[in-house]
Amino acid sequence: MSSLPVISLKGLRSSNLQERLATAAELGHACRDVGFFYVTDHDIPLAVCKGAFDLARQVFALPADDKAAMSIRRSPHNRGYVAMADEKLNPESGADMKEAFNIGTDFPEGHPDVLAGKPFRGVNFWPPIEGWREQALNYFDHCLELGRTIHRGFSLDLGLSEDFFAQHLTLPIATLRMLRYPPTAGSTDREDGGAGTHSDYGNITILATDEVAGLEVLNRKGEWIQAPHVPGAFVCNIGDCLMRWSNDVYVSTPHRVRPPARERYAIAFFLEVNPASVIDPRDVMPDQVPKYEPVTCAEYLAARLNATYDHRQAET
Repeated sequence: MSSLPVISLKGLRSSNLQERLATAAELGHACRDVGFFYVTDHDIPLAVCKGAFDLARQVFALPADDKAAMSIRRSPHNRGYVAMADEKLNPESGADMKEAFNIGTDFPEGHPDVLAGKPFRGVNFWPPIEGWREQALNYFDHCLELGRTIHRGFSLDLGLSEDFFAQHLTLPIATLRMLRYPPTAGSTDREDGGAGTHSDYGNITILATDEVAGLEVLNRKGEWIQAPHVPGAFVCNIGDCLMRWSNDVYVSTPHRVRPPARERYAIAFFLEVNPASVIDPRDVMPDQVPKYEPVTCAEYLAARLNATYDHRQAET
């Protein structure tokens, strides 16, 4: 495969089961063969998407002191600002040349899960920009609903009840991550200097990109192919948690971001499932010998993040 498939999601919203099954089969084919795909007809308004990029530019333009006050180092729940070179998606290659800002589900300080210190149930840091929080949460909510819709397709393709994943997506771990890559082409020999070669950790990633090239995907032949900007579409890929859950029927895919020729922005929505949901291949593929032991989503995600950030390694 030299390019990524483009899949319309209209069929998943049809009242006709056969139309839903047909779209589900397209998703399943992409998840088995490449692990990446574009989605169109996703029902997220263009104005909402453009607005999210405006929010990203605003937060990264803040003074250094404002960004440091929201540092992810101050949150055990994977929220806040990630400074340039603070993350190593591929530790063997070195630090990534990007900065990021993460928000999750918006829990109030008095929420029982927050007070109990449950993993990935913390409060967000909010930039001191009027209206920023409300617009960011609007985009977050749109992406969450899109992720739930795509999971219905996964359920149908895997031969499960159509609402199998719904019970695990009632209050999931979800992270909206805004990313800025400075222009570094020509200043580094690393082909993955923007973001180190890696596979994502969770169930699905929903990515919006600007028009600056950078994202590359490793196909099943071991060839790097570009994932260019497609107007009106999101780039989606499955993560290691869903691969584990499907007993390797779906296979996650390594990808990287090359050093861009000019400033590049991207907005990723990482969707896991509820923290206490048990990821057990026997629930999805009961007729197969399981390749993985059961683990909760929170335990699995924490282990993956601990290997990515130096400050989390120091805490553990």
